[in-house]
Amino acid sequence: MSRKMVSIREAAEFLGVAAQTLRRWEREGKLIPDERTPGGRRRYDLARLRPEQFHAPESALRTIAYARVSSHDQKEDLERQKQVLELYCARQGWTFEVIADWGSGMNYHKKGLKRLLDDMVEGRIGRLVITHKDRLLR
Repeated sequence: MSRKMVSIREAAEFLGVAAQTLRRWEREGKLIPDERTPGGRRRYDLARLRPEQFHAPESALRTIAYARVSSHDQKEDLERQKQVLELYCARQGWTFEVIADWGSGMNYHKKGLKRLLDDMVEGRIGRLVITHKDRLLR
């Protein structure tokens, strides 16, 4: 039985990720190429690749609604943002968590923002909802 060996680009397309992700997974030991060509190129067996083994199920990923205002004087605006986000997420039928911060869009040391970024880097967040694109950072 012959195996269908594909390039890193084709394997990445099949899995729905970038080729760079496959290289990182190889360094981390998550997905080792099935063979290498004499020139050192990676080859993957399509029959062994399963997208579900690398993607977390949709239900495991959280939805986060993020609200931010620049100062404590804008407390009412923060509450209004939170209400809008809660209403929107509830209407979509999503299970969600609201993170709210006070601080400048140029301040990268806000507690809520740090938690949000850590969760994003770890792959625990599937959806981020904000009222305006500058609410996250400028």
